[in-house]
Amino acid sequence: MATVGLEKQPVVVPVAIVDPSLPPLDVTRPPPPPTNAIFDVVLNTYRSFQDRRDALGLRNPGTIDQIAKEVQRDVFLTNQMFSGLRAELNKSFSLNPIFQVSHAFAMGSQMLSPYTFLALYGTDNILLQGQVDSDASFNARFNIRLHPRFNFKSSVQIQPSSGMNPGGAQVSLEQDYVGNDFTAQLKSINPSLLEGGLTGMFVGSYLQSVTPRLSLGLEGVWQKPGGGMGPEAALSYAARYKGDDWIASAQLLTQGGLQGSYWRRLTDKVETGVDVNLQFAGLSGANAMMGGARKEGTATLGAKYEFSRSIFRAQVDSQGKIGCLLDKVIAPPVRVTFAGEMDHAKNQAKLGLAVSIEASGEELMEQQDTVKPATPPF
Repeated sequence: MATVGLEKQPVVVPVAIVDPSLPPLDVTRPPPPPTNAIFDVVLNTYRSFQDRRDALGLRNPGTIDQIAKEVQRDVFLTNQMFSGLRAELNKSFSLNPIFQVSHAFAMGSQMLSPYTFLALYGTDNILLQGQVDSDASFNARFNIRLHPRFNFKSSVQIQPSSGMNPGGAQVSLEQDYVGNDFTAQLKSINPSLLEGGLTGMFVGSYLQSVTPRLSLGLEGVWQKPGGGMGPEAALSYAARYKGDDWIASAQLLTQGGLQGSYWRRLTDKVETGVDVNLQFAGLSGANAMMGGARKEGTATLGAKYEFSRSIFRAQVDSQGKIGCLLDKVIAPPVRVTFAGEMDHAKNQAKLGLAVSIEASGEELMEQQDTVKPATPPF
């Protein structure tokens, strides 16, 4: 019987062609757990949206309450004007953590207390600040950075009754979440559940960068006072556009109000700003029954000049008020501030002079070259 030999066929092993543009396969990483189709579609859509969002190169736009900070805080005199005589003695004990105390004396001013003591302690994640005046008023702040993106801020103000001032107390709680291209903020003022329900003022805001230059946001306010009064609500829209050397911002209140600001840097040491505030009172609610709508508006123009050892600010508004402030460093520890304001409509004038002395020991002077100062969550 003849034997038929079987010819061995070669075994062909398929070889996968790997695209060099794809990332290498991580064999140590376990495969993702199985999910349902709906979840996969949602997850893939979210990841695709995030990739396109990151490709735009957007930055954090800040918060709505600081949307016009270049004009309101840097150029204008809103938070810096004073009258009378004032002397300040500041003492710094360390840079990290920051520990400072301040003694302030004032006379000839109806807004400033004769004596004020302030103490500040801060690290990279905590800020503690307390202030006590000679008229028994008390202010305190406690801020903590729970996460690089999440900050919690709180403040307490206690004002005793004196003369025509009834006094009172105020508690403010604020939570900020800072994203790569947005900021969400929630603030509550005097929240309480002791009057038969939730009372107080609650403010929520959200500001989002749409393009590298344009940011859009909205802010909602809900307020319910005590005594059985009904709640009130308001909504406003905000926009901010940042150019190469200028910034424009606007806020629109749905109940009747418009505020616009424009800031521009003319040179390296000269800044200017314009702010227009329009109020349309009596358009809705109870105000509509009190004689119809009233239109009020104020326009303010200001400028800031930075010299080698001094800063000069000046502003004028449409109501006939002119103000200026000069801050000059006489010597490294001594600073002199002069403030003046004239109101032509009310025929009033105010003058202020302040001297500030910064006392620092030799150890602190040595730390300035070796220790990095702390950055508390202000």
